[in-house]
Amino acid sequence: MLQHQKYHLVGNHSAVKRCRWLYNSIVQDRTCYKQKFYGIKSHQCLQMTPSVFHCTLGCVFCWRAQSGDHNIRWDETRLPDWDDPEEIIDGCIKEQKRILTGYKATPNADQNKRLEALTPKHAAISLTGEPTMYPYLDGLIRGFHRRGLTTFLVTNGTVPEALSNLSEEPTQLYVSVSAFDKNAFSKICRPHVGGAWENLNKTLELLPSFKCPTVIRFTLARHLNLEFPKLFAELVRKANPTYLEPKAYMHVGFSRLRLEFSNMPTHNEIKDFGVQLSSELGYSMLDESPDSRVVLLSRLEKAIKLA
Repeated sequence: MLQHQKYHLVGNHSAVKRCRWLYNSIVQDRTCYKQKFYGIKSHQCLQMTPSVFHCTLGCVFCWRAQSGDHNIRWDETRLPDWDDPEEIIDGCIKEQKRILTGYKATPNADQNKRLEALTPKHAAISLTGEPTMYPYLDGLIRGFHRRGLTTFLVTNGTVPEALSNLSEEPTQLYVSVSAFDKNAFSKICRPHVGGAWENLNKTLELLPSFKCPTVIRFTLARHLNLEFPKLFAELVRKANPTYLEPKAYMHVGFSRLRLEFSNMPTHNEIKDFGVQLSSELGYSMLDESPDSRVVLLSRLEKAIKLA
């Protein structure tokens, strides 16, 4: 099923997948909001996960396949024999190069960008699953950095000890927050493990200890969580992140089995959420990307360019 969705599997539990913005950058000269906000070049971004089959949550808005979809089941908390970080990095770069071979003959492809893309400069550790379940995350981040790549680590925050044990911080750390209290968390995020809400709050309390820029990303859906910016503000206060990224739920992939098209907010609704959150917290709106339905909030005057 994963290969049918164009995941390129690496070893026992990792994967790479072509991001649509890789294609858009090379063929259409359109770039991801991460390039606009932070300077990350879309065509040199490697989207990967060290935990393709494993997650602590079953979020209703997740576009990835979950256990039970199409009657295919697996235990997302049953851990595998873990691969070495360097083997994962080698395999991911190899698969990224395989993905790029198709662009040699693609009409309108920018061949200079294609050649640059063969040397990725950024690893988004975020594709699917929960990367902090991988016990050698520290080595994975260090290995990418040693090869000259920046890293964005995206976590659901349910494994705080994995973050507190990092000796090598990512270039930027994201925590996904999609619920404003425990009841909403149970309904929206559907945890597979006990204590997940409490662990998320521990992670938020850890964020001020990080030296790298930190981000809280909100995935927002109508009739689920979009209507409660003031309640989300309480969680933000304990984390004091560098940035906030309110982002729209997109009605794509396997999320269509769980939510309706009507749950997908417009970009203006996301902006309204951002304005209300800003007024509660003293953050300013620095930027926006209507294509991705996301806005960037911060107390900084401008975002830190990372590349």
